[in-house]
Amino acid sequence: MKKRKKISFIGLVKASVILGIIGLLGLFGLNYLVMSSTQSKILSLNEAIGSDVECILVLGAGVGTNGVPSPILRDRLDKGLELYQANISNRLLMSGDHGQVDYDEVNVMKNYAISMGIDSSDIFMDHAGFSTYESLYRAKVIFQVKKVLIVSQKEHLYRAIYIAEALGMDAIGVAAEDIQYGGDEARDLREFLARVKDVFTLMIKPKPSYLGDPIPIDGNGDSTND
Repeated sequence: MKKRKKISFIGLVKASVILGIIGLLGLFGLNYLVMSSTQSKILSLNEAIGSDVECILVLGAGVGTNGVPSPILRDRLDKGLELYQANISNRLLMSGDHGQVDYDEVNVMKNYAISMGIDSSDIFMDHAGFSTYESLYRAKVIFQVKKVLIVSQKEHLYRAIYIAEALGMDAIGVAAEDIQYGGDEARDLREFLARVKDVFTLMIKPKPSYLGDPIPIDGNGDSTND
C-alpha cells in the first residue's frame, strides 16, 4: 500500500509539472501570436506620415489627484500631439477612465492638449474607456472609426492593435518615447498576461460596460464635453 501511494504521488507531481509546462508554452505562444502579428503595424512618426487614418487614439493612463497626467500618460499625449501637428489626422480621440466623479482621465487629457494649442473641437473624449478592449470597441461602435492610429507605449501597442484589427478596424500604432518608468517589471508582467486574456476575450467579443448613441469622429469634439 505504501508503495502504491508513493507511485501515485510521484505520478501526480509529474502530471502537474507537465501541465505547468504546457500552460507556460501556451502563455508564451499566445504572446508570440499577438506580438508577431502586429509588429509591422508599429511605425515611427515619419513612417506614419501620409497614413489614411480617421483619428489619433490616445489611450488613457493614470492621473494625479492634482489633475496632472502621470509620466506615462504625458508621454502618450506628447506623441499624440506630435502626430496631430504632423497633419497625420486632425482628430484626436482621448479614451480613458471617467467612471467616478473624483477620477477623470479624459478631461485631464483634453485640457493638456488644449494647453498645447490644440483646438477643442478637434478633441473627442471617450469617458468610458475602462480597458484597452473597451476603448477600441467604443472607438469603432460609438465614434464610428474604421481606420485608426493608436498611441501608447510599445509594449501596450501590440495588444491594442491586435484588438482593433480583431474588431474589424484597420489599425497602426506609434509608440510614445522609450523611457524607463518605475514599476516597469510589474507592468510588463501585467501586459504579458493581458495579451493572453484579450485573445480569449476576442473569441467572445462582449459588449463594453457602456455604449450609447453614435458620436461620429468627423463631427465636433466639443459634443463629448461634460
